[in-house]
Amino acid sequence: MKIRIFILVILTLVFVVSCGSSIMPTATIEETQDTTQVLDPATPWYKTAVFYEIFVRSFYDSNGDGIGDFNGITEKLDYLNDGNPDTDSDLGIDAIWLMPIHPSPSYHGYDVINYYAVNSEYGTMGDFNNLLAEAHKRGIKIIIDMVLNHTSNQHPFFVNARQSDGSEYHDWYVWSDAGKGNYWHETTVGPSSKKYYGYFCDCMPDLNYLNPDVTEQMEQVVNFWISDVGVDGFRIDAAKHLIEDGDKVENTQLTHDWFNQFYTYYKGVNPETYVVGEVASSDARMTTLYSGDQMDMIFNFELAQGFVNSAKGESTSGVASAISFIQNDAPDWNFATFLTNHDQNRVMSVLNGNVDKAKVAAALLLTSPGTPFIYYGEEIGMLGSKPDEDIRLPMQWTDEDNAGFTSGMPWRLLNENYPQVNVELEESDPDSLLNAYKTLIELRKTYPAFSKGNYVVVETSNKGIYAALQQTEEQAILIFVNLSKNDLVDVAISWESQVLKDGNYHLKNLLGGTEANPFVIAGSKLSDYIPLDLISPYSINIYLLETDQ
Repeated sequence: MKIRIFILVILTLVFVVSCGSSIMPTATIEETQDTTQVLDPATPWYKTAVFYEIFVRSFYDSNGDGIGDFNGITEKLDYLNDGNPDTDSDLGIDAIWLMPIHPSPSYHGYDVINYYAVNSEYGTMGDFNNLLAEAHKRGIKIIIDMVLNHTSNQHPFFVNARQSDGSEYHDWYVWSDAGKGNYWHETTVGPSSKKYYGYFCDCMPDLNYLNPDVTEQMEQVVNFWISDVGVDGFRIDAAKHLIEDGDKVENTQLTHDWFNQFYTYYKGVNPETYVVGEVASSDARMTTLYSGDQMDMIFNFELAQGFVNSAKGESTSGVASAISFIQNDAPDWNFATFLTNHDQNRVMSVLNGNVDKAKVAAALLLTSPGTPFIYYGEEIGMLGSKPDEDIRLPMQWTDEDNAGFTSGMPWRLLNENYPQVNVELEESDPDSLLNAYKTLIELRKTYPAFSKGNYVVVETSNKGIYAALQQTEEQAILIFVNLSKNDLVDVAISWESQVLKDGNYHLKNLLGGTEANPFVIAGSKLSDYIPLDLISPYSINIYLLETDQ
């Protein structure tokens, strides 16, 4: 399938990560000082950041109670980013998204009972402030989950709302005498029986944003976390469900209108605040319908599925389909990218434990535009399939008892493969998935072309090869990835539009190794160019294009 994607212009360099037959080695990037592009200071920080999603309960337990905590994350910050650009032992991420940290009766925290406090199982507000300060010292931003759509049914607002129709907080929720369907839940209000609306469950009653008092209260919450605490932004849970309109329960105009004024509010508090929304949809248009004047970005679920499906199916079909819709609907790539998250079976489980396919999926994610998010443990290949608790298992740090997560009894038993899949083991293996992630992240951070620039997916003669070109007026990068388990011979790539200037081109493998074949551009076109006579299985190749002119 022929796909052409044109985007903003910024490219910087090109390099090559070669996996051999199936493994991407850790290597030192060959840098050219005068070609590493300095970002435009007007570029928002989140445009070039690599995010890391953490479920606090499962990351690292510092006190032996079996539950991950803020101090545990602080202890492990150097694993994520030690703040020293001269070291290469850390993962290299730039920002963290913390899943819910507020007090809650549930293990997951998505039913909040106090928006101005932190979950005592995770530590104190002082512990969180220390985590935030230590992260900022290392150049790491932190955003937190913000659950605007609903509260817990144990929140004082809802407890008060049930006292009577005339209670102060009654109209903060959505009520009906005759509501029908799974979204309506019966309770007592004073001496009478009444139904309240809760899209997700009876434990999560929806807030009524048609009441301006609710909006004012949640704006105060947002202001508190930005101004008083100092977080760098929010991930908005269940954004599309905020305000219903009759029988329409998602993506209503009322919801869009509310987020439009919300954008103005939080940017007024701090223009650097980043907000990314969860609008789960297979429709790429959602990324544009909510972005820019409502939230900064939306997660692109369609592209995530395309990345994973192409890695699993060993064909460009999945990613090509997603990108074709992006070309039409969101050509600026102003959205957040990912493979899987806390609501989905882990990518390694979807890929049936195939490490080579996991590296290919990581390459598709981290060499594409957009703002990438990595789910904790994804970088070492943790497994996990539903129920939800089992896709949120404790992080596997070592091969010691409980994978080094806790000295006590973990809140949930770990996957039994932790002696073979853990951070300590993979850090020492140059061919590990973890070191593949480190290499890809280092490439992305060293060369801004991966997060910004003119990006074109080019035609190949074999659907097992994904190929893309990134360029500026001065430089260009060619990426081609063998998605398949097979050696592929004489695979040709082509483009017809004016992508590169006419001239003779050589391809430099910036990590060393085999150089690709040269090519000639004449009349602005390239036809049936064979970069390598043989492309190894699951290999990831990235090259700097150099011209004689």
